[in-house]
Amino acid sequence: MISYLKFLIIIAVSLSSTFFANAQQQTIPAIDLNYFRNPLDIKLVLAGTFGEIRANHFHSGIDIKTNQREGYPVYAVADGYISRLRVQIGGFGNAVYINHPNGITSVYGHLQKYNARLLLAMRTMQYKNQSFTQDFMLTPIEIPVKKGDIIAWSGNTGGSAGPHLHFELRNTKTEETINALTLGIHVPDHIRPVINGFYIYQIDQHAFNEDTKKKYFQTVGSNGNYSLNQVNVVPVSGEIGLGIMAYDQFDGATNHNGLFSTTIKLDGQIIYETVISKFSFDNTRAVNAYIDYPAKISSGRVIQKGFASPNPKVRFYNNLINDGLISLNDKEIHQIEYILKDYSGNESKLSFKIQSNGQPLKPAPISKGELMSWKSDHRFEKDQVKVYIPDGVLYDDLDFKYAVSAQPSYGASKIYHIHDKLTPIHDVYELGIKPDSSQSQYFDKMLIMNTETGSQGGEFKNGYVVASPKIFGNFYLRIDNIAPAIIPLNVKEGVNLSQQKSINFRISDNLSGIKSFNGYIDGRWVLFEYDYKNGKLWHNFDEKTGFGKHELKIVVTDWKDNIKTYSINFYR
Repeated sequence: MISYLKFLIIIAVSLSSTFFANAQQQTIPAIDLNYFRNPLDIKLVLAGTFGEIRANHFHSGIDIKTNQREGYPVYAVADGYISRLRVQIGGFGNAVYINHPNGITSVYGHLQKYNARLLLAMRTMQYKNQSFTQDFMLTPIEIPVKKGDIIAWSGNTGGSAGPHLHFELRNTKTEETINALTLGIHVPDHIRPVINGFYIYQIDQHAFNEDTKKKYFQTVGSNGNYSLNQVNVVPVSGEIGLGIMAYDQFDGATNHNGLFSTTIKLDGQIIYETVISKFSFDNTRAVNAYIDYPAKISSGRVIQKGFASPNPKVRFYNNLINDGLISLNDKEIHQIEYILKDYSGNESKLSFKIQSNGQPLKPAPISKGELMSWKSDHRFEKDQVKVYIPDGVLYDDLDFKYAVSAQPSYGASKIYHIHDKLTPIHDVYELGIKPDSSQSQYFDKMLIMNTETGSQGGEFKNGYVVASPKIFGNFYLRIDNIAPAIIPLNVKEGVNLSQQKSINFRISDNLSGIKSFNGYIDGRWVLFEYDYKNGKLWHNFDEKTGFGKHELKIVVTDWKDNIKTYSINFYR
């Protein structure tokens, strides 16, 4: 006799399959799998996979190893034209975008340098706008490219943690990023995913937060077959959710990479399934709802939830029944099967049994603060603080907590505890802290600080210093009236630089961070390049700086408009 639970699942599967299939109907152009060539002429070994769980985002491309060095030629993967050139201080660093006739855009990041034609276009814009950072579009007739043309050389610029090529394929029209492995970029992979931990969560009234109880189970197995160590049947009660710790690997690499698909079956019926083949950038931060965020922040463990938040934002759920949560209404033994796959079809399974002990759902927990629904916006105002949380920022209902503690000796206000750091949010909210009127001479120099992550910025308006954090936590005001530091590395007054190819400095700021930097030789703006990872600032000499005596001036400004100037004379 079929159980009532199974009946509900069968009905729900038929309904949700249609719903989520329609949700996935964002068109990807039809692609011949031989259309794209590899972007490098070396064996492709991946350091990072598409959709991989990263800090506050899903990884938007594949990271190709370059043997721990820079300077490999990077090739256009197909015919097209350079549609965009970008230089960032962080992010992709030096990047190239190519539009292809088939409706796909290829993206190449962390480049060491551009080819001569692209470099000329970039330098022209940098000097025109007198700024190192640039992001500009090009027309189809400006710089056409052929499949196999060298467009750049691999590097380590921007936010890269080591030499590699970040490569993406995007839908040109929607800018949705697509798993390059699904469009013909081939990477050898014969290794099954590895499962190294499993959790069962006790869910109270369909809500998940840092107080949700969970139990860890050790997993044992190999070659794709896993079970729970010394556990035959797991007793459960009420509503439960599942979570797994797992990773994938590629041939020739030891990196722990992300998974392509995750499926959970209850008695043979799919109740949860994700396939990470594409996603939109406005949903990338939803990685924090996709994982057990409190565990990640408090212990560094990355646990992929097998259930969804009420407002998950993620769009790669193929099947989702009751948000992936399980509530048994009988005392029969039920079979759970976790199936993990990579794109090459290598598969690992975790199988075990569960049985309800008959205990009912727990009552809703007693509120400790102010209840906030994820379905609407919220305003909170108390003491010297005001908070505005827009609709769509919360992933789940929030029992908002607030407290105040003493002013630190280095601060300009008390510390205001805005909920806690273990609750993720999808986007910015508005936080205002009212400074004491006795500090009016410093209002424009005040910024909001988080006790752990530092400056959140801030602008004084309508009596408050207002910032837009993307985290909850502990905040206070601090005055930033200290200018950035400029440390010369190979120059001093009267130095002869005729044998040097560049002028080198190191710059830093103690609080609000570097906002801008500008260099001038004989009153003429010259390009200084910057690597924020080591604080290095440098100018490569060109033919415009001839023989003789020259005057150099460096001006560095922080986000509170504190200015530091360094001036000397040098000879060439």
